[in-house]
Amino acid sequence: MDLASRVAQHGSVEASVASRPGRPFLLFLLFLFGLAAAYSAPLTALVRHVAHSDLHSYVLLVPFVSAYLIYIHWRELPKNYESSPLRTIAPALVGCLALAAAWVLPRLGSQLSENDHLGLVVFSFVCFVGAGGFAILGCNWMRAAVFPIGFLIFLVPLPDAAADYLENASKIASADVANLLFVLTGTPVLRNGNVFQLPGIVIEVAKECSGIRSSLVLFITSLLASYLFLRTKWRRCALVAAVIPLGLLRNGFRILTIALLCVHFGPQMIHSIIHRRGGPVFFVASLVPLFLLLWWLRSGESRRSRFAKGMDVEELKPASQRHGR
Repeated sequence: MDLASRVAQHGSVEASVASRPGRPFLLFLLFLFGLAAAYSAPLTALVRHVAHSDLHSYVLLVPFVSAYLIYIHWRELPKNYESSPLRTIAPALVGCLALAAAWVLPRLGSQLSENDHLGLVVFSFVCFVGAGGFAILGCNWMRAAVFPIGFLIFLVPLPDAAADYLENASKIASADVANLLFVLTGTPVLRNGNVFQLPGIVIEVAKECSGIRSSLVLFITSLLASYLFLRTKWRRCALVAAVIPLGLLRNGFRILTIALLCVHFGPQMIHSIIHRRGGPVFFVASLVPLFLLLWWLRSGESRRSRFAKGMDVEELKPASQRHGR
């Protein structure tokens, strides 16, 4: 066997070894199975809870998304696993405090809803996953996999107080956007808070019009897209920040559409399928400008990368060639 063949064979063996999970990672998987078994009752309750929730149905996909992100970036993750015991303390302590709060607060007379109780327990589960990662895989691996592991925070259902606050804020802001759209389209309207008096009908922007679920899913989508397709921090932040105006514009446009249908086709359109089941359609419509923004940001990165590579090539040329001699 010649030298070239030996080098090629050695390289293929190294690539094969690098693609296999090491013993510490297998131990981490075993730890996850054991932790999931210990939390089997609250995790089962979580599945039942989110399966019947309009707001938290996305939770069922979160562990699969995290696993997929680790899978597609497996070759880029460190293979030199070194335990980081000191980094284990903080997430383990926070997990213990959350678990203790879930057990103690109801016994102290605090009226925790099922959603908030599950939130505390599942948050402790996520903390223990992070603690196990630091203890078994080490700080370097966890730093490299910070997004897939951190994405597990979306397993925790949004607390009731936070959901109510966001719904109210989104409802008021959506009413403001709808009022602006009424003015821009020349629609006669008289506004009193969140109530709009239009020709032939009076409509109120209620909590159901806040679009909090669609906005939350849009936020998660923007996070995933920024992680997968963008590299610079400011571009990632710009994509995620665009979710707020896009969500409000989507809600305002939906209110405008329903109102105009009621004005021009009759007040019975308030009970139409566009009002009752039109949320997914308007959500898909809001994805279009989000992905256009993603394409523009990614194009800017590509142009910058090509320019940087061109500069590097130019610097490597002899001086006589750079000056055209």
